[in-house]
Amino acid sequence: MAERQTGVRHVEQVMGTVFSFDLRHPATPDVDRAVRDAVAWLHHVDRVFSTYRSDSAISRLGRGEATLEELVEEMGDEVRYVLDLCAWAERRSRGCFTAYPGGRLDPSGLVKGWAVEEACRILAAAGVDRAYVNGGGDLQLGAEPSPGRPWRVGIADPTRAGELLTVVTGRDLAVATSGSAERGAHIVDPRTGAPASGLLSATVIGPRLTWADAYATAAVVMGPEALDWIEDLDGYELLAVSEAGDVAYSTGFPRPVAPTS
Repeated sequence: MAERQTGVRHVEQVMGTVFSFDLRHPATPDVDRAVRDAVAWLHHVDRVFSTYRSDSAISRLGRGEATLEELVEEMGDEVRYVLDLCAWAERRSRGCFTAYPGGRLDPSGLVKGWAVEEACRILAAAGVDRAYVNGGGDLQLGAEPSPGRPWRVGIADPTRAGELLTVVTGRDLAVATSGSAERGAHIVDPRTGAPASGLLSATVIGPRLTWADAYATAAVVMGPEALDWIEDLDGYELLAVSEAGDVAYSTGFPRPVAPTS
């Protein structure tokens, strides 16, 4: 979790998880309006893409009750756009990420990161750029919280509860972690249909949470070879923890930094 100081904070339960906003701006009507717009966006994404809502567009599409063309005509091109992003992520990940895990339509491995990234963009467009949005532990960071002072994000050690592996610092940065440490073996290897067992956890950093989120999921499926794979993805880096607890880093991932109070 990124460190927190004074400013405006908001917590929202949506999309089956907790979203938190940390804005290093004083409370004003414009800031409050920007947060409301970003929160409204998250609820919109939930209505369209939730696999837990029987009335969502993605659920209707998965059950064959509506075609993609019908949904595009009904609500615009968002569903097609997200499925295109998922197809791109599948190609980039050598098939280790898919919107059809276990043969079931479920683009949530990319949707949450995309939704958080867009929420952060909504804030920035309203002039609220010194902020971050955290969606279930995956973060999109905005401009520095104060001049010359970057955000600090602790990366949890999946083998030792309450301990950190390292602290990542930066601005305009995405941080996403996937794995089985907290939720068990919930990630499906699309190549076999079985639960992924390549890595205990994978943390990906880069400019966009849309891709960092999908790449972290793919890295867990891919296993140790993900360290070589991510070297070809410009701007993205990986911290991988094996099931034995061994820690490895891609070339550009920041090496351990001692957390400070």
